[in-house]
Amino acid sequence: MKKKNLAFLALAALLAGCASKPDNYYTLASPVAAAEAAPSTLGSAAPLYIELAPVAVPERFARPQMVVRKPNGSVQVEVLEQHRWASSFENELRDALASGVAARLGALDVTKGGRQGALPVWRIAVQLRQFDAVDGGRVDASFGWTLRRSDEARTVVCQLDLGEAVGTGMDAVAHGAQRVASAAAVAMARSVNAARANPSATACAT
Repeated sequence: MKKKNLAFLALAALLAGCASKPDNYYTLASPVAAAEAAPSTLGSAAPLYIELAPVAVPERFARPQMVVRKPNGSVQVEVLEQHRWASSFENELRDALASGVAARLGALDVTKGGRQGALPVWRIAVQLRQFDAVDGGRVDASFGWTLRRSDEARTVVCQLDLGEAVGTGMDAVAHGAQRVASAAAVAMARSVNAARANPSATACAT
């Protein structure tokens, strides 16, 4: 009897192990190509510092699970337990944007400290207004952000809509979201450079 019970328990454990698939983890961060990266300003007479605030995202995305919309214009979304970002989505997005912007400006992200003395810092506050990901369809996103240099009263307001066609499968969706984040970082870096070049600007063309 004991042997039968042990055999049954072993079979049940095996079946349970087969039924539970391991989680798949993805990141929004992507390496910046050497051709896109700017020379570092650190050590120069005018080092450039940026500070990117936590990204505001719609509540449904404030989780590590990937959230995708069902195809064909459906109003239903799926929260995918087996497909997750490496950290909560808003943290992944902040990290991807901060590293992308800093690399393209040759700047240092001082969000967690590191700024020397009273040197000015460009503060970037980002809001993800809309994000739709459809397996086998598209990843569409709408961003808004403000720029403010720490020693100025001026605020520059920017916005951008982006979209990427994606193939089938969550790997393709994750790659599409990564490309959208990278394109947003390019636009944000460009807006910082434009604001530096035009001290009277209060809006940016991306």
